[in-house]
Amino acid sequence: MAGPGEQDKLSEEWGVGEDIKVEAGEGAEEEMSAEWAAMLAGDSADAESSDRVLNQDEIDSLLGFDPNAGGVAELSGVQALINSALVSYERLPMLEIVFDRLVRLATTSLRNFTSDNVEVALDSISSVRFGDYLNSIPLPAILSVIRAEEWDNYGLLTVDSALIYSMIDVLLGGRRVGGTIRVEGRPYTTIEMALARRMIEVILEDTHKAFEPVTEINFKVERLETNPRFAAISRPANAAILIELRIEMDDRGGKIEILLPYATIEPIREQLLQMYMGEKFGRDPIWEGHLATEIYAADVEIDAILHELDLPLNRVLTMQPGDTVMFDRAPSDPITLRCGDVTLTEAIMGHIGNHVSVRVSRPLNAPKVTMAAFEAIDETRESR
Repeated sequence: MAGPGEQDKLSEEWGVGEDIKVEAGEGAEEEMSAEWAAMLAGDSADAESSDRVLNQDEIDSLLGFDPNAGGVAELSGVQALINSALVSYERLPMLEIVFDRLVRLATTSLRNFTSDNVEVALDSISSVRFGDYLNSIPLPAILSVIRAEEWDNYGLLTVDSALIYSMIDVLLGGRRVGGTIRVEGRPYTTIEMALARRMIEVILEDTHKAFEPVTEINFKVERLETNPRFAAISRPANAAILIELRIEMDDRGGKIEILLPYATIEPIREQLLQMYMGEKFGRDPIWEGHLATEIYAADVEIDAILHELDLPLNRVLTMQPGDTVMFDRAPSDPITLRCGDVTLTEAIMGHIGNHVSVRVSRPLNAPKVTMAAFEAIDETRESR
């Protein structure tokens, strides 16, 4: 048998080793080429993914816009950050009670106004920016600029076209046809504006009654507008409360929206923070009434002071029985009535039978300590 050295020589002579090396080299090069191709394909895929363009749905989701959402949908994304400064109406619990009362009052008033079966419902109470609300009003519509006289500020009352045409149809004896009334693309006539103004005045009168338990306020129609740009009563970025009322008359009706800027309702902010009607923060009115009743029924001792005289101490110490002290008083001069150290009034001295009596000659003195003084003391303690 040939040794290793001889086998190598034979391989070289026949050329077998070179073929094996060449084949081995070609296989390695193919594997390296495949690896490079895979790496290049991965890099191109990463580049494509990094340069991918967002579609419209993804952009809307990022910004927080949802075209299918209603007006009371929860905001998200950038839109939620923009509106994060708005004050939520839930911080004013009494406001919802007031407008629930308005729903009941308006139902009765509009039934009397139209002589028809009218149902009023409170759709929602939400916080909006004034500029966003003006841009969202569906036209045509009637915008009534209302003035809150006692608050010296303004609000908006918007009536949509569906309700206007439905109300006119009912008031002028139209047929009871179901379905949606076709809204015509024309300006409102003088008769339509006059009837709409009368309906708005009915709603404002009910709003006055709804606020009566909280505060005395009168709403007056300042002017009627059909262009939202002419109904600007506040800055676009200012926050406001939006109340949506739905009015149904059989198969027809529409919506009324009342918008009150926060600056308008600021004078009654303390009252709107109450949890229930008549709440007194930290005070019990029942106990106050009971205490006042008991005080009025209490017995008090009153002193009738004929005269007061200042004497030297040495004379007082040397007084003996039989000494006379002269008072500079006549029988018709008034005497002083006191309760403890408090001077109440003056009276004239006299007698009835065998009893000495006094007749009050002028009204009682006004008390120096009032409920306002106690409230001031409580506020001082709370500030400490």
